[in-house]
Amino acid sequence: MKRPGAIVMLVVGIVLSLVGFALASAGAAAALLGTAQRDGGYFTSRTERFTVPSFALVSPHLDAVGEGTAERLPFDVGTLRLRATAVDPAQSIFIGIAPQEAVNRYLSGVHYTELQEVKFNPFRPVYRDFSGLSNPALPTSQNFWVASAEGQGPQELTWNVAAGSWTVVVMNSDADQGVSADLQAGFRSELIRPAATGLLVAGGLALVIGVPLLVLGAVALGRRGPAGPPSPAGQAAHGPAPAYPPSGSPPANNWDQAHPVRLTGHLDAGLSRGLWLVKWLLAIPHFFVLFFLWFAFAVTTVVAWFAILFTGRYPVSLFHFNVGVLRWTWRVAFYAYAAGGTDKYPPFTLEQADYPATLEIHYPQRLSRALVLVKSWLLLVPHWLVIGAFTGTATWAWRTQDGPAGVVTDRGGGLSLLALLVLVALVILLFSGHYPGPLFAFIMGINRWVYRVFAYGALMRDEYPPFRLDQGAEEPVQTDAPGIDLPGIPTEWPGRSDSGGDRS
Repeated sequence: MKRPGAIVMLVVGIVLSLVGFALASAGAAAALLGTAQRDGGYFTSRTERFTVPSFALVSPHLDAVGEGTAERLPFDVGTLRLRATAVDPAQSIFIGIAPQEAVNRYLSGVHYTELQEVKFNPFRPVYRDFSGLSNPALPTSQNFWVASAEGQGPQELTWNVAAGSWTVVVMNSDADQGVSADLQAGFRSELIRPAATGLLVAGGLALVIGVPLLVLGAVALGRRGPAGPPSPAGQAAHGPAPAYPPSGSPPANNWDQAHPVRLTGHLDAGLSRGLWLVKWLLAIPHFFVLFFLWFAFAVTTVVAWFAILFTGRYPVSLFHFNVGVLRWTWRVAFYAYAAGGTDKYPPFTLEQADYPATLEIHYPQRLSRALVLVKSWLLLVPHWLVIGAFTGTATWAWRTQDGPAGVVTDRGGGLSLLALLVLVALVILLFSGHYPGPLFAFIMGINRWVYRVFAYGALMRDEYPPFRLDQGAEEPVQTDAPGIDLPGIPTEWPGRSDSGGDRS
């Protein structure tokens, strides 16, 4: 298959798979809701207290079905249930639902309060006051309510949801100023389970079509000829390149001695002082493409999981495709945010390219069927803790006081250690024109550790990653550095991440 056809197949497969996954997830959530209905089949909110100094508390208008729809629908949308209890047991409370226009006329010139939104943890209603000097008429004397309840103690109304714009109004029955009540809302609909079934069926069909197309597209893109070593021009610009053995031939000695996941990054000699300020913006097209490629990466990794479990081999074409996604990601990371080490714009390709940042992973001849069950989560826990300290967000928290009510809100933000080190290096570059070499070496060591761990967790190798910061632009060629000893790396060359290799 030619590359355009493979790309089209991959794109269509990714889009269908994403749509299918979204529909299936929504259907599963709706099905879960349908089976979790309680209290007479209603989904109910917590009972919360609302207190306002005005004559009435009103909701924003409710577009139950939408403007311009028919007044009568061929199906039952659902039933809304509202419960209200006055805080003062001696006070009679009124709750009603009416068309928004009728409520606006009724409360014209009256001081009332609109509930705009409700925030939780902690609970805090957000109000908007409308001033007025008139006193409202008794709510029970109005005939525009489509549903209402009034009296002392708990009051409840139910209303079959209909098309149009509606408003909920809570008042004292005697229309006195100052409303304080405990309110609860509930909703019930017979459409939830049919909707869940429809979403699940549609999502399943999209996945049945999309996932095979995605996998076939990835296989076609991963089935390619040898890429060869970087050009001499690239070696001159970015330093000596690693030795890439020809496809099917034994690897050079440095491949025998190095970790099977090889990540390099060469710092540009004439790095621009200020371009890094906009690199994140320039890299947005890459971020967009990588979002979809990483979805494909996740799907193909699941397929590889089953292949390894039953055959002990990682499908060669999928391996090449996934290495290409990692390689593309590393080039963009090196350019934009994880190092900022080059001004050369990353190429839009999964294959090896003449670029100062490279990633190579040996294709394994065999993989352990047993390790595939635990390597991605259990065995990597120590590494997740370490790289989490490097790349996880260090949050600084503070508190603010919101609005006249004086509600205290916790806020936070921060940078990971890796992002902070990169920022420090780039700020130094901005003012001095020089990227600190030792800091760059340390940043490369963190990135190298992260990609080794990720390659192991993505089932691409069985060699356990070393607990070691191998710093510098190039991979070290000796394995006797301090750290956990690596298992022996096979000397045969079963295939490479950038070449055809052994595709048996």
